[in-house]
Amino acid sequence: MFSLERWHEIFETLNKNRLRTFLTALSVASGIFILVILLGVSTGIQKGVQSEFEQDAANRISVWTGTTTKEYNGLNPGRYIQLKNEDHVLIESNYDDYLEYRTPIYSIWGGAVSYKDQNGTYRVEGAFPDQQFIENETMVQGRFIAQSDLDQTTKVAVIGHQMKRDLFKNEDPIGAQIDIQGINFIVVGVYSDPGGNREENRIFIPLSTAQKVFNAQDRLRSLAYTVKMSDDFDQAVALSSALSEQIDKDLRQKYSVAPDDRSAVRVNNTLEEAKRIYGLIDTIRGVFWFIGIGTIIAGIVGVSNIMLIVVKERTKEIGIRKALGALPWSIIGMILQEAIFVTAMAGFIGLFLGVGLLELVGPMVDSAFIKYPQVDFATAMTTVVVLILAGTLAGFIPAQRAAHIRPIEALRDE
Repeated sequence: MFSLERWHEIFETLNKNRLRTFLTALSVASGIFILVILLGVSTGIQKGVQSEFEQDAANRISVWTGTTTKEYNGLNPGRYIQLKNEDHVLIESNYDDYLEYRTPIYSIWGGAVSYKDQNGTYRVEGAFPDQQFIENETMVQGRFIAQSDLDQTTKVAVIGHQMKRDLFKNEDPIGAQIDIQGINFIVVGVYSDPGGNREENRIFIPLSTAQKVFNAQDRLRSLAYTVKMSDDFDQAVALSSALSEQIDKDLRQKYSVAPDDRSAVRVNNTLEEAKRIYGLIDTIRGVFWFIGIGTIIAGIVGVSNIMLIVVKERTKEIGIRKALGALPWSIIGMILQEAIFVTAMAGFIGLFLGVGLLELVGPMVDSAFIKYPQVDFATAMTTVVVLILAGTLAGFIPAQRAAHIRPIEALRDE
């Protein structure tokens, strides 16, 4: 029940001990402020990691090959392991039931591309239509590569939005003819990529066309697949990991590569990597909570000490109250109310300052590892609950001590 008299007593007590109250409140406010900033930073780290994974499909398996570095089965190191169309056919036929999207890739780094008097150097990738979904490409204009383009070996190209700005300025690129490594192609689409300008500096053409016009025959640079997802994330990670291991084993067996030769065959599993990184983020968040709560506990100790001093100073008053019939719970409520008030007021100041700083500085933070650190509503409410619990804990021991004061002994106290 609201009691104006009790609130008057609380403010009178705090006013008598201004410096002591200020220093204690400062420790609580700084604890909440530090906690909010740390939680905001952990959220920013999570956003940064998520943005990196959004650049490609999260359930992607990528396969690359290189040069062997170890002797194996009587074969000397230094052999280059060349992926071929048959490798994609083998993997697709063995694991088709578990694959969602798939594409072999033949790429040219630093391909010369020109349109009229504009020219530039871009990565040229011959791929299947599924590449659009594996790379998370969104069509801005036109269309992506179609199966008919592969079947007919058509000379069509899909360019990135950054390429459009570089080569075409304000012109419409659809239907325009561009030169790629001395070969003419017709632009049929423009895509955008979550990875930004770096990922939009690529040009996609049908794989069959790329292998023919660039005299690649049946050679490939890499393979890319996505795994069919299930509602259970751990189950999806387990399936993706098992597929990655089996694909790795199949290729090593086919090309006689040592099991521990990571330079010759590399199979990357983004789901497994995502689980590992998100687990690390959870650990970081837990450490931040630990540090923040530890700082708040230091403030709680200060509040508790204040309340013990208050109880000591008001021993005679409490004795008189009990002699006049005040019940123990009313004495406990009086002390707890004062402790919760001091903790809550100081905590809310720290909360508002922390949230305000994040809202002011957060939009300016945008890097590969941390993006827009901020505290969401749920976290703010959790902090409020922590404040209330902290205030209750800070006042509990002094309140218990006050409730056990015997009136006859309190009246003798000087």
